[in-house]
Amino acid sequence: MLYFMKYFMEININCDLGEKSKFHSTKHDPDLLKIVNSANIACGFHAGDEETMKNTIEISKKNNVSIGAHPSFNDPLNFGRKRISLSKNEIKKLIIDQYEILQGIAENLDAIVTHIKPHGALNNMACDDLNLSRILAETIFNIDKDLIYLVPTGSKMETAAKEFNLKIACEIFADRNYEDDGNLVSRSKADAIITDPEKCKKHVLEMVKNQSINCLSGKKIPCQIDSICIHGDNIQSLETAKQIKKVLEENNICLKSLNELKKFY
Repeated sequence: MLYFMKYFMEININCDLGEKSKFHSTKHDPDLLKIVNSANIACGFHAGDEETMKNTIEISKKNNVSIGAHPSFNDPLNFGRKRISLSKNEIKKLIIDQYEILQGIAENLDAIVTHIKPHGALNNMACDDLNLSRILAETIFNIDKDLIYLVPTGSKMETAAKEFNLKIACEIFADRNYEDDGNLVSRSKADAIITDPEKCKKHVLEMVKNQSINCLSGKKIPCQIDSICIHGDNIQSLETAKQIKKVLEENNICLKSLNELKKFY
């Protein structure tokens, strides 16, 4: 029997939620929050608004789902997916402002933001740019060194987070394909997104079993996996979430919110 099956590995399922915009509806968010363990909540810069944040936090609390800030470039016209060059101070302000917006709403609801995960182009840029990654890590450390930093496994973001001794959760993406360098296939390419829930399920299980990234070419890159991301704006996200939760539980993998993972005790 495989090691991970024998010893009840812990895994988190996270999802980008509260992304109400002209690009995306939040109609499936309540159902997704019954399945996932942690919610990355849009803070109003690329999507979402105060009412959406409030509703997402309330539903998260009912389902014992931990909440995190999902800061982005202030670019709702492009859903935060356009690369923008900003100064160090502008990036810091971007992160701090969005964290404080969400944390303020959370405090009014007797909740707390326990993690941060950058969104879209900001996240993609930081994966390749160690200087940008260090700015993000330093900013998060200065906000609260006990915040969990959710980063793509094997990325420059993970490297920078270790330099600041942050609490790091490394994630893989259930519904995205990978290039041979470990980065996500660009959304501009036809094979970037995996929409078939069955393929997503197999993709995830193999990566978790082998603790490696499955590249589109067939290459495997060894890595640490703490969390699995399901994009809430994928048309099949709800069914994908159901299938992934089911297959992980069938393989004796314990699903937990980020702040409940033993590595952070």
